[in-house]
Amino acid sequence: MNAGSGKPVPPESADIELTATVQADELRFGEVPRTRVDFTGGPDRKSGSGSDRTNLPDRVEKNVTYRRVQVDYALVSTLSLPADE
Repeated sequence: MNAGSGKPVPPESADIELTATVQADELRFGEVPRTRVDFTGGPDRKSGSGSDRTNLPDRVEKNVTYRRVQVDYALVSTLSLPADE
């Protein structure tokens, strides 16, 4: 499973998979966004997230207009139960 750029490779049997696609004719950032994704939980958990971007770099620049943008985002995770359940 990868994190960051590129869609995550789901585990063989992902329990949760969230996907979204966002499109924009024009997109401009007044400030460079600071983003992060954290996964918490047990050590047996396998999770990842990532995106495929069209016409949008991984690190956007302040006051630059990006055109014909598309972002495909995915988050996948497996759930694990304690051994006694």
